[in-house]
Amino acid sequence: MDPIADLRRNGLLRRVMAYTITFLMAITLNFFLPQAMPGDPLALIAGSAVYQMNEEQVAELRAVYGLDQPLVEQYVRYLGRLAHGDLGQSYRFSGGQSVAQTLADRFLWTFGLVAASLSIAAVGGMLLGAWAAWRHGSLRDVGLLTGLFALRSVPPFWLAMLLIPIFAIRWPILPVGDSYSFPRPEGWARVTDVLHHAILPVTVLALAYLPAIFALMRSSMLGEIGQDYARAARARGAPESRIMVHHTMRNALLPVVTAIALDFGQLLGGALLIETVFNYRGLGSMMFEAVKSRDYPLLQGGFLLFTAGVLVINLLTDFLYPRLDPRARKGS
Repeated sequence: MDPIADLRRNGLLRRVMAYTITFLMAITLNFFLPQAMPGDPLALIAGSAVYQMNEEQVAELRAVYGLDQPLVEQYVRYLGRLAHGDLGQSYRFSGGQSVAQTLADRFLWTFGLVAASLSIAAVGGMLLGAWAAWRHGSLRDVGLLTGLFALRSVPPFWLAMLLIPIFAIRWPILPVGDSYSFPRPEGWARVTDVLHHAILPVTVLALAYLPAIFALMRSSMLGEIGQDYARAARARGAPESRIMVHHTMRNALLPVVTAIALDFGQLLGGALLIETVFNYRGLGSMMFEAVKSRDYPLLQGGFLLFTAGVLVINLLTDFLYPRLDPRARKGS
């Protein structure tokens, strides 16, 4: 057998085991952390009626939702349900739907928001970073660098609160609240309506993430511009545009792509906050309501979905990077 292939397989196995252990730890934390929140979910399940119940009725209601069992026993039952793909039933938020169905309904909205924001931020940050590095030290480079670093210091929620009065109140050209209008339009009008509602949250997320990509791309490009292969191409008379696009920029993209994937969790967390600010119909607003109602199953399912998404993206990046960069394959 090929020893190099064996080493690669062993390395792959170690990474998979490490991610599996991390996921199991996250499952445990996802169960116990919501339980540590103050407040009684029973009062929010039954509303004011719980204060009019006698002790037997309260005990019966706790037994229905499994809240009468010790935490360890609840945890074991939770693992058993999870092994069968059952995330449980929401206490009140999902209106009788299972947690899995509720998460599936909201996930598409958050995924669309994150995908659009990340695409705009990635393309814009890479192009601006490469352009600024190629004009290193010029007035335009310094101005762009200063402006984007100033933008990076602005918290995303504050930027959102700044844009809402301008584009939703002063000049009401962009909607705020939910992800579509009521009643919902039909045909292509429905698509444009959804895009119209997504403009503000996507803009805020893209502007919040773009400066980091710009800075990393600019730094990576500056490192590649001074490499021997770039000087050799210039000595052969290659046009500057070709050197930039076909040589330095291609190599400079590798660490940037990796950083984008590894920072996916940060962008997802920012999306949840922005969804709450704009009352956007996604996982963020759902989780906010679940926290207020102490909806343990929904919180546990939401946290589990976030954790699994981040781990999968990081694992794919770990697998794909050696295939994108020949130097990484030689190093492994």
